[in-house]
Amino acid sequence: MYTEEELLALSGIQHIAFCPRQWALIHVECQWAENARTTEGRLMHERADNPFIQESRGNIVVARSVPLVSYEIGLYGVADVVEFIKTEVDGKGVALKYYDGVWVPHPVEYKKGRPKPDERDIVQLCAQAICLEEMYGIRIDRGSLYYGETRHRELVDFDGKIRKKVKELSLKMHELFTEGHTPQPYYSKHCRQCSLYDLCMPTLTKKKTTVKQYLYKAMHEETDTHTHL
Repeated sequence: MYTEEELLALSGIQHIAFCPRQWALIHVECQWAENARTTEGRLMHERADNPFIQESRGNIVVARSVPLVSYEIGLYGVADVVEFIKTEVDGKGVALKYYDGVWVPHPVEYKKGRPKPDERDIVQLCAQAICLEEMYGIRIDRGSLYYGETRHRELVDFDGKIRKKVKELSLKMHELFTEGHTPQPYYSKHCRQCSLYDLCMPTLTKKKTTVKQYLYKAMHEETDTHTHL
């Protein structure tokens, strides 16, 4: 169990899932740069996050900007939206002030674009569920991701595999933070999507040509040119 002073930002789990160096640049070195994607995403979150407001829609109570914390994985943050769905099953939900019955928390995370080819959005949502489970003392089996570009919800099941990945990533975050370590850059095709591309400079670690290799290549090109003349 982590202490209050050791808690890290839950939002960072999507960064470390995308790239450990990106996470360290933001959360260890405190560097940040906005691009079009991050700006649009921030504006979408501001629209979704209207603190302290609850609304009911039949058997669903919607709570916005819900504080989250888990001392088991050492993360804290805020959920965009948590929908509390009424259930008749005892022991599967929680009591809500001003509302009768038992309610199951269902976290909903809002994203600007489309579903990702990796699990960075899924681990963030699952981390939110793990926080809610610890706070309420119940099990949460699923949540939802809403994508602004497609205007569609994706239902996510929190199985053992994704829960294990959340715990591994949160542990990695704590290790890097404690060590104050920023991993070396490693260039890949997804680097161009990163708002920290110019700060990270990942292409600097790409394999460079030595002087010997350059001269060898130049001599052979010159020989080939004379041969064809």
